[in-house]
Amino acid sequence: MMLRRSITLMFVLCLLGTSWGSVYAQAPENNKYFSETGHNVIGDFLKFYNSNPNATFLYGYPITEEFTSKDGKKVQYFQRARFEYRADLPEGQRVQVTSLGSLTYISTGPLNVATNTFACRNYTETGYTVCFAFLEFFDKYGGTAQFGFPISPFEYHENKIVQYFEKARLEWQPWKPEGQRVVVSDLGRVYFDKLGEDIGLIPPVIALDNSPKTISKLQIRAFVWKAVTLATDSQLIFVIVQDQNQQPVANASCTSIVHWPGGRNESFTLTTNTNGVGMIPLSFASQPYGSLIYTDVTCTYNGLNGSTTTSFRIWY
Repeated sequence: MMLRRSITLMFVLCLLGTSWGSVYAQAPENNKYFSETGHNVIGDFLKFYNSNPNATFLYGYPITEEFTSKDGKKVQYFQRARFEYRADLPEGQRVQVTSLGSLTYISTGPLNVATNTFACRNYTETGYTVCFAFLEFFDKYGGTAQFGFPISPFEYHENKIVQYFEKARLEWQPWKPEGQRVVVSDLGRVYFDKLGEDIGLIPPVIALDNSPKTISKLQIRAFVWKAVTLATDSQLIFVIVQDQNQQPVANASCTSIVHWPGGRNESFTLTTNTNGVGMIPLSFASQPYGSLIYTDVTCTYNGLNGSTTTSFRIWY
């Protein structure tokens, strides 16, 4: 138990003393930082991204900076796409979308779906048909120029009905509202992993243009110093608040309610430090053996909130 406590304290000390994120010396003129995933898009890649009015919907947010891929190309990965820079092509055509559909497709066998000639279109280039809501989506968002030709029939992948195209995969999400049920699959990270790219490229970095970080979500974690205690003892509860990119959130206001045996509740407040960490010290006496003491933690920051629960047991 002493070893476990020491490891816990070392972990917290690391949180208290470490600053997260990468720093860049100079910002380029043509740059946009995406707080949603914590990455920059610059230069020709940004021009290409901005040229598509539906870029966020079709490509998603960047999940890396631009870098030289294992296949030797200058690339940048997005949630649903990968951009490649081709210096050998004419100006205005040098950014290409990687054919992620073709590169990730593994057939699971066609679904037996009745098709209607009036609701479908066959592409002789590949021999496959696009139908129904997939066809509507395909036409609305750019057709073959955006997605390439279909390279599969309807198939069942990951508990979803999908169809692969050269540059993307469309999937059917029936739980969404009418008109929003067809989406582009997140193949960017799939191909990133398949190619064996450096996982160290995924964590968020600092904005090149020093733009302020936008926090859109709070992630709350809490844990105790000792999983079991004496009936008369002391305890520490650690609270960690992070944003959507698992970066620390300073000055979050947290309320913790400790539920003691017998129905008594005790409330504590804390404010997180620059590393998103806060601590609650507890002292108690003569608690019933075997009791489970649990604590509800709720934190707020700029109108956002999140919550979690942790617990410990009175052993003897």
